[in-house]
Amino acid sequence: MTTASAPALRRVLTPLVDPATFDFWAQKINPLWSWDRVLARVVQVERACEDAVSLVLQPNRHFRGFVAGQHLNVSAQVAGRRTTRSYSFTRPPAADGRLHITVKQVEGGRLSTYLCTQARVGDVLEISQAFGSMTLALPPTADLCFLAAGSGITPLMALTRAWAQAGGSTPLTLLYWARTRAQLSFVNELEQLAQQHPKFTLHTFTTHERDGMACPEHDTITAELLQQHAPHLATSQVLACGPGGFVQTARSLSARALSFAGEGFTAPDLAADTKGPATVEVKLRTSQRTVTVATGVSLLEALEAAGLNPQHGCRMGVCHTCSCTRTSGTTQNLQNGALESEEGMDVRLCVSRARTPLTLDL
Repeated sequence: MTTASAPALRRVLTPLVDPATFDFWAQKINPLWSWDRVLARVVQVERACEDAVSLVLQPNRHFRGFVAGQHLNVSAQVAGRRTTRSYSFTRPPAADGRLHITVKQVEGGRLSTYLCTQARVGDVLEISQAFGSMTLALPPTADLCFLAAGSGITPLMALTRAWAQAGGSTPLTLLYWARTRAQLSFVNELEQLAQQHPKFTLHTFTTHERDGMACPEHDTITAELLQQHAPHLATSQVLACGPGGFVQTARSLSARALSFAGEGFTAPDLAADTKGPATVEVKLRTSQRTVTVATGVSLLEALEAAGLNPQHGCRMGVCHTCSCTRTSGTTQNLQNGALESEEGMDVRLCVSRARTPLTLDL
């Protein structure tokens, strides 16, 4: 069968094929075979740092590729429940088609704990197509400044490696925060890159190195710190990744930069709204249910607390897996504080909270 004829035959067969049945029998021959699901086999597991592992995945033919700076969703059955989380590619695309991700073990995190402690070579995981817009045209045309906190290093590591592969012709400054040096992923490779590339400058900051006590001078990103370690900010493209509050602060401190792009893997903290109700009713049109949810947390968290399990992925507003239509009511965007009430618009449950009674297409 020619490559050109395969899609045509697939369109003819699709109405006649039950994907679940096809997958059941096909995977008895090859675990990566599926009708349309994107699957990947774990081909390598290695410790990245004290609390993280790096996984190398070989995807099946349904994966359409990615660029450095993007993410994918990873799904697995954990304790009988399908669990999905988002992880960044840590290397740019490779000739062998393999995908590299690094997973930080999160306390209480079902999937991160499973991947960090139980994932083995040969395991098959379900993955999504790549998503995310925090990418770069390489080689870049301006200086670069990367700001990373915790596992926010992962997409920036892919971009740093891509920058080096492209020749490292423009200055790149990376500022990277972690609790302790043992929790700095890729630190040995980053230090080697700094030695090999004169235009790469690395600064690492450990916030709790002193016997677990906080180090106030390194505890957060400040204007003074940026002035000291990234003095050319005004002529730089700035990319930041980390907790939502970190990215929010980085954005405000980079107002004079040439450009700024950031992704927070948690929603930034907003000031408490004492005027709004503590709970509201949410009508779910598809399931014909009405639930009472808290307004102080994201809609995703609130619906989960009410016993529901909405489809979701990254939990940080990037993949849009949790998006659904809001047909009435007002929500607040947790990333910028904006109130949104236009009917018939999509709302991302993971980065929005309810401010009035709502009707959602769920």
